[in-house]
Amino acid sequence: MRRFWILGLLVVLGGCGRYFASPLRPTAQQASSVEVNDDGSVTFALNRLEISLQPMSDAQLNRQFASVSAQGAASTNPFTFGNWMPPGEQWTPPRFTVFRLKVSNYEYPKVLIDPLQITLTTANQRQYQVFSFAQLYEYHQAYWQGRTGQGREQFKNRTELLRRTLYKADVVFSGQESEGFVVFPVLPDDVKALQVRIAGVAVRFNYAGQPSETTDINFSFERDVFRGKQPPPQLVQQQ
Repeated sequence: MRRFWILGLLVVLGGCGRYFASPLRPTAQQASSVEVNDDGSVTFALNRLEISLQPMSDAQLNRQFASVSAQGAASTNPFTFGNWMPPGEQWTPPRFTVFRLKVSNYEYPKVLIDPLQITLTTANQRQYQVFSFAQLYEYHQAYWQGRTGQGREQFKNRTELLRRTLYKADVVFSGQESEGFVVFPVLPDDVKALQVRIAGVAVRFNYAGQPSETTDINFSFERDVFRGKQPPPQLVQQQ
């Protein structure tokens, strides 16, 4: 009986632990007209129009906004928790799922992408919408401590950085480029593969300025998911 009890305990302990996910990366197999780049981005090309999407890890976002990511719990990076870690942990949990969207238009008189028409669909068919600025503003408002003084300043810094860096639904005229971030919720632990769809990319317009020709673009990504009491060393190093 004791032997069976020990075996059962080992099974339970072996099944204990949390999930830790690697950064997203493009899958090798993409839709037609989509290429995978060395920097981890994927690019859709239509003649001289290029639309690129790059999954951003927390480490990349912390490096890009280094001045607001190194103050522990007081960090004001709006996309990550900065270098803060829960007490006794070696791992900073993700705050969002973030992509950098870039449009280079050297083909059409003008091009328009509405970031709120971008969706993320997991391999098990769960679908997520991009967060609007208003939704992210409300999210960060919940972290506004005290409503005055330092808390007010931190909230202002976060939302101003969001305002400047989110991708905007502005026309990209011929010879211009535009880029910014699109933000989704944190992915569930069981998600290992997903597709991001940019719907209704307007490339031609009628006399009234309304889109007369649009195209949809699909990009595919994947990640590894580990289970344990602590993250594997390779993930710790990436942070």
